Amino acid sequence: MNRSTLALALAGSLATALATAAAAGPLPPEKMAGNEKCYGIALKGQNDCAAGPGTTCAGTSTKDYQGNAWKAVPKGTCVTMKGGGHMGSLTPIKS
Repeated sequence: MNRSTLALALAGSLATALATAAAAGPLPPEKMAGNEKCYGIALKGQNDCAAGPGTTCAGTSTKDYQGNAWKAVPKGTCVTMKGGGHMGSLTPIKS
């Protein structure tokens, strides 16, 4: 592999890593306006943040309806949502 091909490959890898890290960050405050954190309703890999020890943030839940992973939902709707045999919770659910 010549130097320019290697440099291009490394640049592409770095760009992908940075984009992934940015997407995995917490939701900005303006995206949370009118929403609340609802624990225990996210599907595997579809949480917005807080997926517990050993995880970073968004998209890191390891199972469906993980009790310590949350999704942003419209205020007042969380406790009416059902996921995995339980209702959504405004606080982490111990499993």
